[in-house]
Formats: sequence, structure tokens, C-alpha cells
Amino acid sequence: MKKLIAGTRTFFTRKEEGATLAEYGLLLALIAVVCLAAVTLLGSKISTMFATLAGSI
Repeated sequence: MKKLIAGTRTFFTRKEEGATLAEYGLLLALIAVVCLAAVTLLGSKISTMFATLAGSI
């Protein structure tokens, strides 16, 4: 039983790819939320700016 517990502990402490993948996933989610908030807050202003630009061309 001790051998099984020691082997399991070694297996999970040596695998760091999963933790790195989770960190990148959280970072990607944070970036997506920031982009969504920026588009929501600035969407109408950017739309007006492009409409004005298109009208002047």
C-alpha cells in the first residue's frame, strides 16, 4: 500500500504539463473577458468612427 501511495505521489508531482496547460487556459479566458468587455464598452464609439470615416471617403 505504501508503494502505491508513493508511486501515485511521484506520478502527480512530476507531471507539470497539466498545470501549465491550466494556467494558459485561465490566461486565455481572462484575455477573452477583457476583449469582450472592451468591445461591449467601445463598440458603439468604434462603429460611429468607422461610419464617419466611410462617409468621408
